Amino acid sequence: MPAPVLIEIEDHIALLTLNRPERLNALSYGLIDALMAALDRIETDSAVRAVILTGAGERAFSAGADIHEFSASVRQGRGAAIRDFVRRGQALTARLESFGKPVIAAVNGLAFGGGCEITEAVHLAIASERASFAKPEIKLGMPPTFGGTQRLPRLVGRKRGLELLLTGDPFSPERAMEIGLVNAVVPHDELLPAARELARRITRHSPDAVTSIITAATRGLNMAVAEGLLVESEQFARLVGGRDLAEGLAAWHVRRPPKF
Repeated sequence: MPAPVLIEIEDHIALLTLNRPERLNALSYGLIDALMAALDRIETDSAVRAVILTGAGERAFSAGADIHEFSASVRQGRGAAIRDFVRRGQALTARLESFGKPVIAAVNGLAFGGGCEITEAVHLAIASERASFAKPEIKLGMPPTFGGTQRLPRLVGRKRGLELLLTGDPFSPERAMEIGLVNAVVPHDELLPAARELARRITRHSPDAVTSIITAATRGLNMAVAEGLLVESEQFARLVGGRDLAEGLAAWHVRRPPKF
């Protein structure tokens, strides 16, 4: 059996590829577990300073949850459906959202359902001109369950989010960029180069500072501003006395590039 998630590491960037192209990279339980294991592996690897997440094949980033699989959990009852399906999916998107290294989605095709929820959860996203997005769970008689009812309205605004959630209609990559779901739309052949270039623009900076910014921004979004400012202060305090801040300040004083 092919590995459900492929891992390539080059130039401090880990490329993670969802590898079920024959099923449009549907998020089976095995694929989700493999992706979580890959994140565990690279989280403590000092050779990795950024992550790009994409889908195998030419058709899909991910068409969403594996409906055949989670239907079996639903037939087993509420307990099994929540344990096996909902908690697993929510754990994945929470992991991506709070990951200490920047995660960039390179959306190469369909990003429906859970695939769209992954795009919502990661820190940055670039879409191919061939990408297509949708929140089609309502067509199955259910809400999104991997965090989409919470993250999408926070990202794009309540009314725009509810329109997408309540209609299930697909929308274009241009629309995704307009509402803030993705950072850029590029020609299909330029997708991975563009994602790598964005990653390189980040990895030239202090890894500790990058982690602090991700942590402060992610945690602060769900807090009042006053609480968020405390998190920001805590993240700065973590860097005081560390090598990277000392190097950045020393380099600034003599007008040379810092060595992170």
